Amino acid sequence: MSGLGYEELLILNRKLDELLDRYNNLKREVSELKNGNRNLKTALQEKEDKLNELELKYERIKLSGALLGEGENADEAKKKITELVREIDRCVALLNR
Repeated sequence: MSGLGYEELLILNRKLDELLDRYNNLKREVSELKNGNRNLKTALQEKEDKLNELELKYERIKLSGALLGEGENADEAKKKITELVREIDRCVALLNR
């Protein structure tokens, strides 16, 4: 092999090593990003669950305040009770079939 061919081989070898290093670094970075994404999705789901729980508690508090006759929530409570009674009636009707 001539001197020029050997030098070209060394250069290609060096470039290949650099490419492999970059590939491994990018692969590691992708893995870290996937883990971070998974963690963020889990945290988001926990926050959404907490929000749903708080909204349910808020609705219960509003309803209990309305049942006690507190202000504008009384009409809303009557509507909610009417809806619940209708829902129960529908369920009973379905059970009687």
